[in-house]
Amino acid sequence: MRKYKMQTEKQLMELSCNKCGRKIPLKNGVPQEGVFQGQAVWGYFSEKDGEVHSFDLCEACYDEWIRTFQIPAEILKSTEIL
Repeated sequence: MRKYKMQTEKQLMELSCNKCGRKIPLKNGVPQEGVFQGQAVWGYFSEKDGEVHSFDLCEACYDEWIRTFQIPAEILKSTEIL
């Protein structure tokens, strides 16, 4: 006899870079290239108090973005690759 539990699972169906609009390829809901996922939860002292902003950037747009920083982003080598 078999018993099954019905589950509804959220799966990513489409992913686009918010800057250039390019669609990021997915396989079974998993991005097949590097994507930066940003999120800002704005607090009390912000003009955006109570808002949550989120966006995704392809690797090319991320690289272009961080080149504009006056103080470079800190880049560390990861010892464990997942």
